[in-house]
Amino acid sequence: MKLWQKETAVEQSVEKFTVGNDRELDTHLAPFDILGSLAHTRMLASIGLLSEQDLEMIHKELKTLYSEIEKGHFTIEEHVEDIHSQIELLLTQRIGDAGKKIHSGRSRNDQVLVDLKLYFRHAIKQLVDHTQQLFSLLIALSNQHKDTLMPGYTHLQIAMPSSFGLWFGAYAESLVDDLELLLAAWKVCNKNPLGSAAGYGSSFPLNRTMTTQLLGFETLNYNVVYAQMGRGKTERILAQAMSSIAATLNRLAMDACLYMNQNFGFISFPDELTTGSSIMPHKKNPDVWELIRGRSNQIQALPTQITTLTTNLPSGYFRDMQLLKEALFPAFNSLMSCLDMSKLMLKNIKIKDNILDDDKYAYLFSVEVVNNLVLEGVPFREAYKKVGLDIEAGNFKPERKINHTHEGSIGNLNLKEVKALMAEVKAQFNFEKVDKAIKALVQE
Repeated sequence: MKLWQKETAVEQSVEKFTVGNDRELDTHLAPFDILGSLAHTRMLASIGLLSEQDLEMIHKELKTLYSEIEKGHFTIEEHVEDIHSQIELLLTQRIGDAGKKIHSGRSRNDQVLVDLKLYFRHAIKQLVDHTQQLFSLLIALSNQHKDTLMPGYTHLQIAMPSSFGLWFGAYAESLVDDLELLLAAWKVCNKNPLGSAAGYGSSFPLNRTMTTQLLGFETLNYNVVYAQMGRGKTERILAQAMSSIAATLNRLAMDACLYMNQNFGFISFPDELTTGSSIMPHKKNPDVWELIRGRSNQIQALPTQITTLTTNLPSGYFRDMQLLKEALFPAFNSLMSCLDMSKLMLKNIKIKDNILDDDKYAYLFSVEVVNNLVLEGVPFREAYKKVGLDIEAGNFKPERKINHTHEGSIGNLNLKEVKALMAEVKAQFNFEKVDKAIKALVQE
C-alpha cells in the first residue's frame, strides 16, 4: 500500500530503490505517528471534518495500536511503503471507511515532519538523562579524588601539577556546555510543523495552534514553506549537538587509553573490562575506550554528512531527505551506548596514588618555585629566569607543596557551582510539559 498510489504499479526495482531502509527505520517512528494522528484527528473533528462517532472509533483503535507498538507487537508489512501507510491501512481494515479520513488536511510531508520532531524530542530526553548520569558520576569522582595529584601536560610534555579532581571535574563541566547545545536543538525540535501539508498549507481551516498544544510543542513552525525547509536543518542542528557530546567522550576516551598505558600507569581497570591478545599474555587492552573513541569520531562526522546531503537543495521537499534517517537514527543508540559504557568504565576505575613522588615529575613544580620567589618580592621575569637557569645547571630543587585556592583550581574545584549550572540547563528543557501533554493525549 502507498498513500499516493492510484492504479499504476511501480516497477519492482524502482520500488526497492526508493523505499530503501524506510520500513526498518520507520519502526522508530511508529508511536509518534500515532500521537500525531491522535492530535490531527481531534483537530479535524473540531473543524467539522470528522464526526464525533468517527473520531471515537479512530481514537479507540489508534490507542490500541499505540499499546501494541509499546508491547513490540507491531511490524510494517513488506508490501506497505512506510509507517504512515501501515497505520492508515490497519485503521481501515479494523474500523472501515473512518480510517480513510485521517489524512484530510495533511500530506505525508508534514506527517513525517511531525513524527520526526516527536521522535527527536524523545531521543533528546534520553540523551539528557544518560548525559546527566555520567555527569553525576564525574562530579562524585572529582570530589572523591580531589586531593590525588597527577601530572598536567601541554604538548604532551609535563607542565604543571594537576589532580584527578580537576581531570574528572573538567569532563563534568564540559558536559554542561554540551547540554547547552542540545538545549538549542531541543528548542528547534519543539516547534510544530503539522498543518504545513506538502509545504504550502491547506484550504481546510486547520487549527494548527490546537495540534501544537495537544502535542506539547512550545510553538509552531508558522510559515508552511519554512516548516518543510526545516527538514535537514533540524537534523543538522541536532547532529551538531550530539557531536559536541561525542567530542567530550572522545577526549575522555583518549585520556583513558593514554593514562592506562604502562608508560603512564595512572589508572587501571578490572580484567573483565579489558581484553587480551591472542599471542601476548600480558596484554590488557582498552578496547572499550578505543571503541568509544571510534564511535564518537563517527558521530562528530555526522553534521558534515547531513550538510552534504542537503546542500544545494532549493525550497520544497525532495526524496534526498529520506537518507537523513539512515544517517541520524543509528547515531542516537551509538551515542547513548558510549555514554553508558563510559559510565561503566568510570565506576570501576582504579586511581594510582603518589604519582608525583617520582623524580621524573620534579619539574612540574617549577612554576610553584617561581611563584614563591614572586611572593618574596622578586619580579616575575627575574624569578622565571633564575629557575630556568637552575634547571639547566641541575640545581633545581622542587617545592612540592601545592597551594592553589582560586576558583576552579586544584584546591577549589567549585563542584557545587558546576552542579548548579547543570541543573539550570536541564530545567530549561521542561520535559514535564511535554510528558503531561502526551499522557493526556493517549489517556483521554
